[in-house]
Amino acid sequence: MKFSIFSCSLDPASRSLLIAREVEALLAGKGHVSTFIDLRTTGLPPFDNTSCFNHPEYALAHRAIEESHGVFIASPIYNWSLESAAANLIELTGATGNGGRRAAWFDKIVTFLCADGLPHSYMAYGPVALSLMLDFKCVINPYTVYATDQDFDAETSFSTKLRSRINKTVEVKIELANGLSNRVYRSGWEV
Repeated sequence: MKFSIFSCSLDPASRSLLIAREVEALLAGKGHVSTFIDLRTTGLPPFDNTSCFNHPEYALAHRAIEESHGVFIASPIYNWSLESAAANLIELTGATGNGGRRAAWFDKIVTFLCADGLPHSYMAYGPVALSLMLDFKCVINPYTVYATDQDFDAETSFSTKLRSRINKTVEVKIELANGLSNRVYRSGWEV
């Protein structure tokens, strides 16, 4: 199966990036292919609903989502929400309009990989998940990764509990992708 992984943190010492890289390694170890896009080095244009669609990084991100069986969004939590780069990614690749553009997100299985300093905002990805589910008919993996400072044994080492959570999240994602791989419907903008 083919997956796309977006590391949306712009922080040079990103912990959500570490989680995303672990997911990439787990998928490869199970024989799956993943496209890894680090938004620190892949400069997506800001969504302006016009010239952004001519940017080469737009095409890269759109294709990675559209051609995948599922998407992983790795993001820090800021102000009780995903990082703004994640919102820009979704707006940019979810737009439709002139020229026959079609949102890349329709019917994707989406998994959230979140990092935060404190355990209080573990549901902060919820509004984005609901939007993806209602707008694009995405299937949201009920297993997410939400890691805080206490989930790391050192700056770059996962606790046993976090490593177990990452493994289970990936296993569920693969099972969902396998189970839904033969679905016959194709969604579009619907109410």
